[in-house]
Amino acid sequence: MKRISCAIIAVSMLMAMTMGVGAADADKYAVKAPIKIQWWHAMEAQYKPLIDKVVADFEKQNPMIDVEAIYQGSYADLNEKLIAAQAAGTTLPAVTVANTPYIAQYGDSGMCEILDPYIQATSFDIKDFGAGLRVASSFKGKQVSLPFLISTQIMFYNKDIADAEKIKLPETWADMDAFMAKASKVSNGVTQRYATVIPGWDQWYFETFYLNSGVNIVNDDNQTTDLASAKAIEIAKQLKKWCDTKQAYWAYGKDASGIMRQNFIDGKAFSVIHTTSLYNMYATNCKFKVGMHYLPGNKSRDSEIGGCVLLIPSKNKQDVKNAGWKLLSYLTSKEVNMLWASETGYIPTRNSVTQTAEAKAYLAEKPAFKAVFDNLDHINPRIQHPAYSALAKIWMQEMAKVIIEGGDVQASMQKAAKQIDEALQD
Repeated sequence: MKRISCAIIAVSMLMAMTMGVGAADADKYAVKAPIKIQWWHAMEAQYKPLIDKVVADFEKQNPMIDVEAIYQGSYADLNEKLIAAQAAGTTLPAVTVANTPYIAQYGDSGMCEILDPYIQATSFDIKDFGAGLRVASSFKGKQVSLPFLISTQIMFYNKDIADAEKIKLPETWADMDAFMAKASKVSNGVTQRYATVIPGWDQWYFETFYLNSGVNIVNDDNQTTDLASAKAIEIAKQLKKWCDTKQAYWAYGKDASGIMRQNFIDGKAFSVIHTTSLYNMYATNCKFKVGMHYLPGNKSRDSEIGGCVLLIPSKNKQDVKNAGWKLLSYLTSKEVNMLWASETGYIPTRNSVTQTAEAKAYLAEKPAFKAVFDNLDHINPRIQHPAYSALAKIWMQEMAKVIIEGGDVQASMQKAAKQIDEALQD
């Protein structure tokens, strides 16, 4: 009996010690004094009322934290400012967004605070995010950011024309030739309507055509690419052929995104390949029903995560990091997750949220998103490599040059692959 009593006492002491450690950990990340912090973001002016509302709600729940939300331009602009501030030792934001491709670079350089201790200490439900989203926001197994505004590639199309002209949307890469011929209107070398527009200003939009055909953008050795392989060259030639016949066009250069959008809105393009996050914009501005179609596949039919994550710069003082964690965990919480999705067009990131009545109402209001919801398991993390930004720039520029200016596709892709190999090995 005495032994049992001693065992109970020992267990009780161990539990008390464990609870004490948990309490101590939570206390380590608590906000204990009034503080003002910055949140850097890339959400354009149309989202300001939403940001103001979310920040006001957060401040009401966390009266010791004053948040200044600062628009820093595009993801690329924000990236430059963040790196400059990090190097110069000037004021860093407590929380910042980052386009998903930058995470490998940031994680490799140690720019991001490792969030695992914060997650554990505050019992943050990280597993409610899909496995792919967790991987996409981590680096080498450590959670260095959290999924925020997540999108994927999609084909927006004119549903009214599709129904009237019985245009079949392509399910496979092999279907694309017939689709291009049926959906375009070209007479005597002049295009009245493009079948589709391919954004050439960002390789992300045409990358899945290669990945789904088995092309390794970065090989397993992490030092070479398959972009000069026979399959990769075949895909590049096909893309160029559709642009040469003026059934499609390659959007590149100044104002490429704006021009592409306007062509679709004006009915000069049957479809455009773009990010799911812009559904609201298209639905609002188009005078026809806007459909969404998952991009055609080949060996597989997968897409990639786009949009942005949230992170805490590691160089900040601990009190700033603690306030940043409070804000970061709120911005990615169940409480506001569906709000971001419904007001911006981005995808709900939490599994629990997709099962709610709000999510069902969301699909009822935006039935086109069923194409995305039906393929959530096929949205994969982006390729993670510290040199991926350099790789993407080389590839994007060489594709634009050969498609728009002309030239030998094989020679151009071999040139790009050589430069990419050098970037990967550097």
